[in-house]
Amino acid sequence: MKTATVRDLRNQFPRVAAWIQNGEEVGITKAGKLFARLVPVAPAPARKLVKPDIMAQLKATWGDRVFSAKEVAEMRAAELEGEEG
Repeated sequence: MKTATVRDLRNQFPRVAAWIQNGEEVGITKAGKLFARLVPVAPAPARKLVKPDIMAQLKATWGDRVFSAKEVAEMRAAELEGEEG
């Protein structure tokens, strides 16, 4: 463990910060006695992103059905008429 004085923190903080960023623990001394430690922050655990299973939802709603272009056009037209009226 590296050590630095309170004066070092005040006058040479970038150097002490570099030690910490490189994973070093730094002991802080005052009047020649160790009174504190600065340690790097532990990295946050990676969170797993949960994605919805869109294909399963589609299959549950529509099954294996495949719509023709004509059916899709009719459904869209019906939706648009419903929104306007």
